[in-house]
Amino acid sequence: MKNILVINGHPNSSSFCSALAEAYAKGALAAEHKVETISVADLEFNYNQMNGLKAGQELEPDLQMAQQKLIWANHIVVVHPVWWGSVPAALKAFFDRVLLSGFAFKYKEKGPWWDKLLKGRSARIIYTSDTPSWFYKWIYGAPSVNQIKKRTLEFCGITPVKVSAIGELRFLNEQQRKAWLLKVEALGRLAN
Repeated sequence: MKNILVINGHPNSSSFCSALAEAYAKGALAAEHKVETISVADLEFNYNQMNGLKAGQELEPDLQMAQQKLIWANHIVVVHPVWWGSVPAALKAFFDRVLLSGFAFKYKEKGPWWDKLLKGRSARIIYTSDTPSWFYKWIYGAPSVNQIKKRTLEFCGITPVKVSAIGELRFLNEQQRKAWLLKVEALGRLAN
């Protein structure tokens, strides 16, 4: 049994990403995993990180809660749309404000290296895009995946990080969307 944190990074709580996040949580609960959720759209916090990645700026209650859920979790699921090759501003701001030095990582005093303070956790990224998945990956280099997987989660010690891509979203009919929801629910049961 895993402690799973599902983070919905779409700023619209009635989006298909929200349905995907709910499907993953539903599958995980059916398999008797423990599940907590965060919908970035529902959080109240200042998007601006005034002190860079250093501590010092007081965390709002919603961000304190998010840090507690991250510590509790041993598997993290991030669901987001791809906008302009990246993540929505709200999700980026969430990472900026929550994954601080001293909480998620800590630079070594000498040299360019750092300690990864969130080791022992795995993750899955589920993203939607209007671009075909193969094109986004092979032509554009999947910049949002690189940003979240390599430069955020793995930087903090969260590994392995698996990726599920749902491309050409705007062309998916209702039956295809339902099929994706069932696939994501199955991923939740497996908790990977």
